[in-house]
Amino acid sequence: MAQGVKWMERHQVALYLVALAVGAVAGLLFPALAHPAETAINPVLGLLLYVTFLGVPFARLRLAFRDWRFLTTLLVVNFVLVPVVVWVLSRIVAHDQVLLIGVLFVLLTPCVDYVIVFAGLAGGSRERLLAAAPLLMLAQILLLPAYLWLFVGEEFVQAVDLRPFAEAFLLLIVLPLAAAALTQLAAARTRWGRVLERVGLAAMVPLMMLTLAVVVASQIAGVGQQITGLLLVIPVYVFFAAVMVPVGMLAGAAAGLDVPAKRTVVFSGATRNSLVVLPLVLALPVAFDLAPLIVVTQTLVELVVMVVFVRLIPRLVP
Repeated sequence: MAQGVKWMERHQVALYLVALAVGAVAGLLFPALAHPAETAINPVLGLLLYVTFLGVPFARLRLAFRDWRFLTTLLVVNFVLVPVVVWVLSRIVAHDQVLLIGVLFVLLTPCVDYVIVFAGLAGGSRERLLAAAPLLMLAQILLLPAYLWLFVGEEFVQAVDLRPFAEAFLLLIVLPLAAAALTQLAAARTRWGRVLERVGLAAMVPLMMLTLAVVVASQIAGVGQQITGLLLVIPVYVFFAAVMVPVGMLAGAAAGLDVPAKRTVVFSGATRNSLVVLPLVLALPVAFDLAPLIVVTQTLVELVVMVVFVRLIPRLVP
C-alpha cells in the first residue's frame, strides 16, 4: 500500500486532470447522474477534509492560532484587496444583474474547505489555513451582506438567507475537524486508531479525485445547456485567479511571511467558497435562476486553475 500511495503522490496532478475529464464525460453522457452526484458533494467533501485534517498535527495547530501576522495578512487579502479586484472585474458583467449577483456571491467569499488540500499540495501551511478557517467563515458571513449592499443595494440584500453558511460550517469544518482530532487521539493510544489514521492518510489522493469527478459530473450538463449565457463570466473568473497570484505574493512579501505562509496566502486569495455559497444562491428568488450555474461555472474554472497552481505556485514562490 505504501508504494501505491507514493506513486499516487508523485503523479497526483495528472490523476486530478484525469478525474476532471472522467467527471465531465460522465456528466455529459449521462445527465441523470447530475442529481445523485450533487447530493454526494458534501459527504465526499467532508471525507476529503477529514483526511486532510488527519495530516495536521493538532499541537502545531495551537501554534498557528497565535500567528497574528499571517492571520491579519489573510484577512486583508480576502476582505480588503479581493473586494477591490472583484468590483473592477465585475464591471464586465455589471450590465446584467443576474450575472453580476452570481459573480459577486462567489468571488467575495474565500474558500474554507478544499483550499486547505490544494495549498498543502503546493507546500503551503495547512495548519495555519485550518486555524484561519473559522475566522474566514465568520468574517464572510458578516461582510457578504455589507458588500452586496455596497455593490448592488439594500433591497436585494433583504432577499438573502444566510443560514446555509452556518450549516456548511458545521458539516464541512466542525464535524471533520472533531473526527480527525478523535482519530489522532485514538492513534496515540490504540492499534485500531493507528490503522484508521494510516488508511485515512493513504486515501487523500483518491478522495480528491472523487471530489473533483463528483463536482464536475453534477454540474457540467447544466453549464453546457446554458453555456451561451455563461460565456461572459468565464474570463472574469480566469482574470480573478490570475490577478490574485501577484496580489497574494505582494501581500505575503509586505508582511514578511515565510515561504509556506506566502503560498498559503496566494491560494486563499485565489480560491473561492463556491460549494458553500451555492445553497445561498439556490435560495434566491426565481428571477435569479441562472445564478447557481454562474457559481458552478466558477467551480469548474477554479478546479482546473487549482490543479495548475499546485505546480505553478511553488515555482513563483520558491
